[in-house]
Amino acid sequence: MNQAVTLPAALLMRQAETILTGWGMPEDIAVQTAELMVETDLFGVDSHGISMLPHYDKLLQAGLWNPAGRAKIIRETPATAVIDGCHSLGHATALLAIQTAVAKSELSGMGSVVVRHSNHFGAAGLYARYAAARGKIALITSTTRSRMLVPSRAQVPVLGTNPLAFAAPAERNADFVLDMATTTVAANKVKVYDFTGQALPPGWVSDEHGEAVTDSALGMEYVFQRPLGGLTPLGGLEETGGHKGYGLAMLAQILAGPLAGASFAATRPAGGMPDIGHFFLVIDPAAFGDPSDFRQGLDHIIDTLHDTPPADASKPVLVAGDIENQTHQQRSLSGIPLPAALIAQLQALCQRSGFTDLLAAHLPPSSS
Repeated sequence: MNQAVTLPAALLMRQAETILTGWGMPEDIAVQTAELMVETDLFGVDSHGISMLPHYDKLLQAGLWNPAGRAKIIRETPATAVIDGCHSLGHATALLAIQTAVAKSELSGMGSVVVRHSNHFGAAGLYARYAAARGKIALITSTTRSRMLVPSRAQVPVLGTNPLAFAAPAERNADFVLDMATTTVAANKVKVYDFTGQALPPGWVSDEHGEAVTDSALGMEYVFQRPLGGLTPLGGLEETGGHKGYGLAMLAQILAGPLAGASFAATRPAGGMPDIGHFFLVIDPAAFGDPSDFRQGLDHIIDTLHDTPPADASKPVLVAGDIENQTHQQRSLSGIPLPAALIAQLQALCQRSGFTDLLAAHLPPSSS
């Protein structure tokens, strides 16, 4: 029932565009959004790609984002900018932000952009990769719509998953790309486990008593529905370093929240747009010396780590981005696996909304 079906990236991109434009999103914004969503799946970040469409549909029905919105710069200096996301989905908005920050870094050595009135923007690492591919260093943070992180010593969730992404360009190696939630796991990873019926690893989700929740369906309730319990901060319990993850979540909240002029989920009035904030910092290594020297220096570090003897010979030492790059190569050739449960949701969405179902003709008879 939960068996995955592998589908071509181009097909998924067309299906996403069909849904997004059907919702009323301008065609150019829909194309950018669909491309970023499918690219996320190609990198293996299944929790933030095509699987988000059913959730976006629910948010749209609740009036929590504006499909016709188009982001715009409302304030800027030579090194900074403020962007109003106009309450659309955050993908195209974030792309505008990172493009702006990169351009400003080439003029000023650094470029920093904040975004307000935005929404979920997918995987933060995509935008960090954009900068690294252009020879820049990038740091990206974001707030989130919901309270899901239970702070150390607390009983109820207060902060969001508040992602951090960092990327830096290398010369010979693939760029270093760190993309992480400040919770032990991203909330949507719990959703992926629920799609496939897998048990949650202990320590991802805790109940109101601080006990681990391993049933994925129950975990979904604690993360998305129940008022008590939720996701643990990165590190888990305070005794195992959870207070450090809590601190990183605050770092992301400060940069993408009050600095951007965005709302704080814990105190935002019920109803209305979520007003998510993003923060983008781009550094041009050329402002500090020969950029080739920087890239080669990073190569030396990455090579040293890759050459470090592993504790298990079958599991070599990796650096951030290695697994995603390998997955991207594989899926670009073979396609993207989607759980049957997700495919059923996408098809139901199309049928309910009157959109063309492009997946049906590509499914095995037992899946359609």
